[in-house]
Amino acid sequence: MECANITPNLIAYSVLIDAHFTEDQVDKAMGLLDEMKTKGLEPDVFLYNTLINGFCSKGDVDRSKDFLNEMLGKGISPDIVTYSCLMRGLCKKGDLKEVKRLFNDMIKEGIRPDVVTFTGMIGGIFQFGKAEKAVELFSFMLKKGEEPTKITYNVLIDGLCKAGLSDDAFTILEIMVKKDKKPDIVTYNTLLRGLFDLGKADIAVKLFDSMMSNKKHVEPDSYTVSTVVQGMCSEGLLEKAEKINREMSKQKKPTDVAPYTVLIGAYLKAGNVTKAMNLWREFIDLGLVPDSRSYSAFIDGLCRCGLINAAKGVFTKMRKCGPSPTSYDYSILMAALCKESSLEQARALFTDMLEGACAPDVASYNIIIESTIKAGDIQSAIELLADMQSRGLHPDPWTFSMLINRFSKLGLMDEAKSFFKKMKEFGFPMDIFVYDSLLKGFRADGKSEEIIDLLHEMAASGVVLDSEITSTILTCLCDVSEGRDVVKLIPKFTQEKLEGSSIPCDELLRRLENIVPTLRTSSPQSVQV
Repeated sequence: MECANITPNLIAYSVLIDAHFTEDQVDKAMGLLDEMKTKGLEPDVFLYNTLINGFCSKGDVDRSKDFLNEMLGKGISPDIVTYSCLMRGLCKKGDLKEVKRLFNDMIKEGIRPDVVTFTGMIGGIFQFGKAEKAVELFSFMLKKGEEPTKITYNVLIDGLCKAGLSDDAFTILEIMVKKDKKPDIVTYNTLLRGLFDLGKADIAVKLFDSMMSNKKHVEPDSYTVSTVVQGMCSEGLLEKAEKINREMSKQKKPTDVAPYTVLIGAYLKAGNVTKAMNLWREFIDLGLVPDSRSYSAFIDGLCRCGLINAAKGVFTKMRKCGPSPTSYDYSILMAALCKESSLEQARALFTDMLEGACAPDVASYNIIIESTIKAGDIQSAIELLADMQSRGLHPDPWTFSMLINRFSKLGLMDEAKSFFKKMKEFGFPMDIFVYDSLLKGFRADGKSEEIIDLLHEMAASGVVLDSEITSTILTCLCDVSEGRDVVKLIPKFTQEKLEGSSIPCDELLRRLENIVPTLRTSSPQSVQV
């Protein structure tokens, strides 16, 4: 603009700053604010609203409040937009107390909240599971004479469905119709998705059927069909889902491959490869182009069915004709190849990723590292772990869990303990699988004291025992019980039950006595494990 001898004004700066916030370029937005001030331009309410909205959209409500205080200090009065942006940001943050304070301040200033303000607040309150409070605010809105829009009703219906209150959602729909606010496709899609999520497939299908039979209803779109097909497949009603999709295809040429993707994935999960193959050919014949999700679902399903060669064929076609494979696609195929002991082929794929085809993620590294350890190549596995970290990728809980398990099985307990220590340093919670691996490793290595120490650490951490690790503990205690008071060896675990597998200490000892007849229980003390 300046090159054309045009000096930007406040409106121009506001538009540019808003654009930078949209592109997640906060530093550039602030640079424009500084530039504007050096040219003698001072922010007005419109520009302050841009800044407040921008920072709220990034989750930085405190910075937004700083700008509110700044404008108040300059004698600039906030308007409805200022308060709406701030309250929406605070709702997302869960600070409902501050929202209420700001709302009262707005009323005191003589600013009447509009439908946009109320809708934003209702949506924000729903996000934090406060369905009752959201409905109360809606009632308050009606009492104040503010007329809800379709967006308001859709936000309410969505929030109520997510809260499991489908009956209340239908009540809102009835209110909407009575007020001559004709439900739109967003309304119906929201209801359908909510009903399927709540496991109310029968009601969802009836609603969909009414949309199809009643011309007063809006016409279903591709998202509607995808939602219904997904919901039906989740309930195991694959044939009915396929029928609905086919009927919709006859009425209106399909433009979205999503319903077919869902059906193909569902049929492969059910082991019906023929059906899945036929559906793939069907949507290709209809002129639909497979997208990344379609290829991923097909490759994943074929791998799960053990059809690795077919999966490799689809993967190759994806590389040649379709969208570039993602790290997820590579990982699916690598995992399947490793499972059938085709480590060299998996390594070739991983090398392809490293050479630029697709940047590997932590999951990709985990797969290849585990298979490398399993093959006995410890040094290469350690090098892969170092390479992963050099690329800025940090081990996740599964990385540590896998390493601890593999090293424990190999009897390399010093290495297993080292990764156990690092896992704790990273702050990751320990799961049963990690403890079970270590206990078995210590037992195989004859480390009785290590077993006892780990059991006490588990109890102190509040670990809830399942049937598998209970069995492991029994076996370990048999090995360490000779000449020792078993009751004193067992720490007191949490009394919380996990799948009904919590048992008292005397039951544990009874089982031990069956394995080691010479063992005698001398204490009636009860301990939950």
